[in-house]
Amino acid sequence: MGGAEQKYVGKVFNTNWIAPAGPHITDFENKLSEISLNYRIAALSSGTAAIHLALILLGINTGDDVICSSFTFSATVNPIKYLGANPILIDSESDSWNMCPELLERAITEGIAINKKPKAIILVHLYGMPAKLDQIIDIANNYDIPVIEDAAEALGSTYKNKPLGTFGDFGIYSFNGNKIITTSGGGALVCKDERMVEKAKFLSTQARDEAPHYEHSEIGYNYRMSNVCAAIGLGQLEVLGNRVLQKRKLNEYYKKALSSINEISFLEENKNSFSNFWLTTILLDKNSAIDRERFRLHLEKDNIESRPLWKPMHLQPVFSNCKAYVNGVSEELFKRGLCLPSGTSLSEWELERIVKEIKELYEA
Repeated sequence: MGGAEQKYVGKVFNTNWIAPAGPHITDFENKLSEISLNYRIAALSSGTAAIHLALILLGINTGDDVICSSFTFSATVNPIKYLGANPILIDSESDSWNMCPELLERAITEGIAINKKPKAIILVHLYGMPAKLDQIIDIANNYDIPVIEDAAEALGSTYKNKPLGTFGDFGIYSFNGNKIITTSGGGALVCKDERMVEKAKFLSTQARDEAPHYEHSEIGYNYRMSNVCAAIGLGQLEVLGNRVLQKRKLNEYYKKALSSINEISFLEENKNSFSNFWLTTILLDKNSAIDRERFRLHLEKDNIESRPLWKPMHLQPVFSNCKAYVNGVSEELFKRGLCLPSGTSLSEWELERIVKEIKELYEA
């Protein structure tokens, strides 16, 4: 927490707005809009809810094909299944670890060839790193397919000085407890079209029609962010810039401190990309005598948590029947990659201890 959260939450209690409605939600949406090119914002209960509503607003129905990054968290793909649609999973490219443009275009053209044109693309900016946006947006525009940007991990990241989440038809943010800022749980839908955002707000509050009684002509959802969570978010937004700076300094610290170990490499920014480095990730050399699990368990024995990179969705049992366009990149990343401790509250002593343990492993 940054310190201002209690002030805003105190106002919630003082005004008795302990509800999924209230002035702090509007204030939070407005503040978030200011750092998102003044795009319209719907504050929601989670990033997953935002993806679900984006798909609904795009008219996705049972049996439709939706293209999605494979190298991601399952919450990116689950909403496709909520609607009875078919995830088409696309592997990564090795530069940013995000969706491969070549495989994306192949999936689209093959779908069109069998009269099954994909209805949407969900693009993930993994670990805060911008995807190859120029190529992917050009492909999407060329085939007239809407794009949902899953920027759940990428608040504060930019491409060509433009915030991630503002390149597609919809953007998605997450404020889960592990994200760069948090509302304890929460998310947001980002869109330039005010009508779409108002529709999302309507659907997120159980789709209650204008009437003195409870009248419903559409299926709705309990997806609206609470006023209490929005109050926390207001305090967190005040420290977002500092959080990005801290994450980037942490990434630089690891790079410098571990530069003598040739078997360890880091995910680097590409031209025009600015990453929040939400998590600092490493890749172990494929010829290294130390594999991912030996590395992870060596740290774990001293109560230092590291974690494998995302297991690709095409390898997950729940999505094993989904069509996938695979090049082996994400499987190799999962096999050799790890997330290092990346909390902004890490002390200098803790960082030194982590680095010391890693060096001891390679010196043994």
